[in-house]
Amino acid sequence: MIKRLFSKSKPKKVDQTPTPEKTPYEIIGGEKGARAISERFYDIMASDEYAKPLYDMHPQPLDRIRQVFFEFLSGWLGGPSLFEQNHGQPMLRKRHMPFLIDQNLRDQWMYCMNKTLDIEIDNPLLREGLKNSFAQLASHMINQH
Repeated sequence: MIKRLFSKSKPKKVDQTPTPEKTPYEIIGGEKGARAISERFYDIMASDEYAKPLYDMHPQPLDRIRQVFFEFLSGWLGGPSLFEQNHGQPMLRKRHMPFLIDQNLRDQWMYCMNKTLDIEIDNPLLREGLKNSFAQLASHMINQH
């Protein structure tokens, strides 16, 4: 007991981080977690005045887009490849080309996603990693300067 108290090695952290054996999808709770991100993201977009231009370019009602985003997140986070099964390869940039996306829309999208991740992802390391990955993805969608 005393040896453990004064041991220089740190106790193993219980907080999970993604590994080849444990994907972000599993860490966030699988389907339930991915769906929560999709739902929260569009709830924020629909209710926050800052994201109104982004919201206005989406087809209404948002039910279908919420489902498609959930399907994308499922595979992107390391779960079942639902998007590919239902729609083919994501090819996100190509799919977003018909929409004029500039830095402002990208920033609005990231604003909604960052708020979503702050609410839905408890693990700080995973949350920051996802924010960085989503930021790269969002920047890749810019097609207008």
